[in-house]
Amino acid sequence: MARLPTEKIRELERRFGEVEARMAAGPDPEAYVKLASEYSDLQPLVDQIRALDAALAERSDLEAMLQDTANDKEMRDLAESELRSTKVRIGELEEQIEIMLLPKDAADERSAILEIRAGTGGSEAALFAGDLFRMYERYASSRKWKVEVLSASEGEAGGYKEIIATISGKGVFARLKFESGVHRVQRVPETESGGRIHTSAATVAVLPEAEDIDIEVRSEDIRIDTMRASGAGGQHVNTTDSAVRITHLPTGLVVTSSEKSQHQNRARAMQVLRARLYDMERQRADDERSQSRRSQVGSGDRSERIRTYNFPQGRVTDHRINLTLYKLDRMMMGEIDEVVDALISDHQAGQLATLGDDGQF
Repeated sequence: MARLPTEKIRELERRFGEVEARMAAGPDPEAYVKLASEYSDLQPLVDQIRALDAALAERSDLEAMLQDTANDKEMRDLAESELRSTKVRIGELEEQIEIMLLPKDAADERSAILEIRAGTGGSEAALFAGDLFRMYERYASSRKWKVEVLSASEGEAGGYKEIIATISGKGVFARLKFESGVHRVQRVPETESGGRIHTSAATVAVLPEAEDIDIEVRSEDIRIDTMRASGAGGQHVNTTDSAVRITHLPTGLVVTSSEKSQHQNRARAMQVLRARLYDMERQRADDERSQSRRSQVGSGDRSERIRTYNFPQGRVTDHRINLTLYKLDRMMMGEIDEVVDALISDHQAGQLATLGDDGQF
């Protein structure tokens, strides 16, 4: 099995058989749910392992046919042709299994909180932040994910100075986690009479949604202030003290929410605070594992410029993997899978490169 850890693979097969048997025995409902979840996680991998075993057996049979002098030339030619295709299939299966055995980010299956902030560039940066939000909103819609805006501060000419939203669904964080960083835009603003290209930027942060068991926020560690909502539009503005600002005293993190309902604002602000604290814990753990950080796409620094959107040329360039696509219009419509898949593949390749000869990390 080339670089594959044979002992680990056989242990996973044994465990799959054990789970299958226990499910058939009819355990109590709570145990059944856990077993069914484990079964669902293991089945795709075990299916690939069994397909690889079958291909390896087929290779042995074909090699034996080639060595058997009793077979005529036509039979041996056929065996040789089939052997070539079988070897290719074995290589593909081994690669797929290697990827399936890679350590998984515990947060990959979670929903996420998306934060977009206008950077340098004034009104044009706010407009671009709005364009980015709509791009992710369309992408989420194509994958049947739910988007809910938690807070938004609109730009004077449109777009957003800042917008924070939840994106709910299975595997959201896995698909969007490499979007964090500085996104730069190059285009001619509508207000530019001379036709000059301007450069502006927006910062994107994608945080895995935290669960209660992940982060404990003690009441004595936070200060909650209520204040009068402010901002453009909305008849409720300046009529009630509904806006909520939560300050996490140990870290200095400040989260605000200013919708109509004070109760809802408090819940939403706590949701964002938990996600930010959880993200800080994950970042700290990553820093301690400096070896593994080298295998990540980019440095993980949110101040890092990761992508440029050049409108005059219809070009998008992801600087981390040197990928350039002339599909800017389609990407802005939410068709970002090609870039997302390339980033995930590059990340997996980096992980595979850290494998030892025994298949261990």
